[in-house]
Amino acid sequence: MNYLILSIEFFKTNMKRFPRFEEYKVVFYRILLAYVFYTIARLLFFFYNRNLIQIDGVTDIVSMCYHGLTFDTASILYLNLLFIVFSILPLRINHSKKYQGFLFYLYFIPNLLGYATNFVDFIYYRFNFGRSTIAALDSLQHESNKLLLLTNFLLHYWHVFVLFFVVSYVWIYLYKKVSVQNESSHKGITYFGTSAVGFLVIATLIIGGIRGDFKKSTRPINLIDASRDVKNVSQADVVLNTPFALIRTLFSNNFKKMHFVDETTINTLVQPIKQYKNNPKSKPNVVIFILESNAKEYFGSFNKNTKISKYKGYTPFVDSLAQHSLIFTNAYANGYKSIHAMSSVLAGIPSFKDAFTSSPYPKQKTESLVSTLKSEGYATSFFHGAPNGSMGFLGYANILGFDHYYGKNEYNNDDDFDGVWGIWDEPFFQYFNTTISKEKQPFMATLFSVTSHEPYQVPEKYKGRFPKGDVNIHQCIGYTDFALQQFFASAKKQPWFKNTIFVFVGDHGNTIYYDEYKKEMNKNAVAMMIYKPNSKLIGESAAYAQQIDLYPTILDLIGYKKPFRSWGRSLVGDKQIQPFVIRYSSNLYQFMSGNYICTFDGNKVIGFYAKNDKDLKYNLIAKRNPEMNQIELKCKAYLQDYMARVMDKKLAEH
Repeated sequence: MNYLILSIEFFKTNMKRFPRFEEYKVVFYRILLAYVFYTIARLLFFFYNRNLIQIDGVTDIVSMCYHGLTFDTASILYLNLLFIVFSILPLRINHSKKYQGFLFYLYFIPNLLGYATNFVDFIYYRFNFGRSTIAALDSLQHESNKLLLLTNFLLHYWHVFVLFFVVSYVWIYLYKKVSVQNESSHKGITYFGTSAVGFLVIATLIIGGIRGDFKKSTRPINLIDASRDVKNVSQADVVLNTPFALIRTLFSNNFKKMHFVDETTINTLVQPIKQYKNNPKSKPNVVIFILESNAKEYFGSFNKNTKISKYKGYTPFVDSLAQHSLIFTNAYANGYKSIHAMSSVLAGIPSFKDAFTSSPYPKQKTESLVSTLKSEGYATSFFHGAPNGSMGFLGYANILGFDHYYGKNEYNNDDDFDGVWGIWDEPFFQYFNTTISKEKQPFMATLFSVTSHEPYQVPEKYKGRFPKGDVNIHQCIGYTDFALQQFFASAKKQPWFKNTIFVFVGDHGNTIYYDEYKKEMNKNAVAMMIYKPNSKLIGESAAYAQQIDLYPTILDLIGYKKPFRSWGRSLVGDKQIQPFVIRYSSNLYQFMSGNYICTFDGNKVIGFYAKNDKDLKYNLIAKRNPEMNQIELKCKAYLQDYMARVMDKKLAEH
């Protein structure tokens, strides 16, 4: 939306100075037409599917149309990139009828092809319950009767076909109402100079429009971002448009069905449906800290046995708390970006070659820590000090069903803004404490920290307080550790504190200093710790652990007795599933279990390595043994079930 405002202001204040003002005005008019017809398509999409989309009135519809402009901008700019470029090039023939005829086809061929996909979803949505993505085309390629399917669609839903042609006709009619007037004279250097300036400005606006904004703290918008400003997730499909869904998933769908084992093998080796009866039922509060870039390397308490010469840690408070906690010294992230950690920790859904959250599949009903705890009467909230919507967190938080989201907007004090990413950790952690202290118990609250992110700064008043260390992130790790200390000093005074399970986990690795952590299997080793005041959760576990294990672990700890979907295992009570880690790196799946590390390319096993061969130097595949064969089987069974449940939208099915 910011892009559209910037564009309008640019044209209002600057374009009259250009010799090509009339030409640019026509281009702007033609692009504006696309916005108008995308809004028409959005309203028609809602009309056809109004029984499936929950709204409270006209205000909701207006809101969806407003927020949809951001996604329309990205789609329109993708589809009209060539049209815009050829329209603004300073060519002497650009006023001629032939050239304008060329632009006409350059405009309408991609636009109408893209626009038509919206109309397909008027009908297809009621079967798919989501905007069509590249996954829909992938599934269609296996059909041998494509022509018959198309014919049946046109016969059964002829009214959509007719409607598309009527709307397209009006679009073409309005396009032709405004045309570029033939100008025979050009103004030499002035003409070409101002054209060059205009080209650069427009190119900048296009980049911002495709990304969604110009902020460094956000990444290019994705499908889950449509869920960030809606009252329920069904409204996100109105905010979206189908061309955007197709384009954004064009190169992000390496999800594919796998067929290696039977269901019995999956149920035996993977046990995707877990059920624990290890602990009496209780309702402690649950507070989860997902700590930005908190790699295992930075924590002294996690490196006592690594035998790194002259090792230095930067987390004195966490190290002191670790003495009264259960820590996991062989824990790994299941992805390599922040948003991957959110799905892994809270929903037990890892990311492999393509992130689950960037795929065509995240907007589906998902059984998660959020949904299960809400079913037990928990209030749920998510905190992230960055601008609301940053990193896709708000969108995915809404998909998971959090009751409340607290970001930079809710914090509402830019004096504590770091100028790049979000609110400094220390004040935001205090805000976190104050806010959850007002919640009715039991509550589940998740905080994703911000400050330990590049450009690795700490507040001015704390400069020099924390060791600079050997790499630039070290002082930030020290600052976040201090922020945790201050949080606990305040939280201990609250009546909810003693009845709370605290979980700490890094989202992924970051800058590496020690050679030990430059080894392939150690690059994404993260800190993972569970603390409960005055409990028996104390000790150190060197068994394999991973982010997706936290979801079943918490449910086990609170005595949740019902079956639930989980690809992880309880770290405190699962006696059936052997500790393991699955991740994706260097274009291979890596499955760690027992005495070996298995590398798998999606079709066949590439190598087996001893569990301590973290650099994967010595391939033992020529010396296969029964344990290796079993690990291979587990890896294949796991991936087969993962792909099937994600692609078939069975993340909430038992």
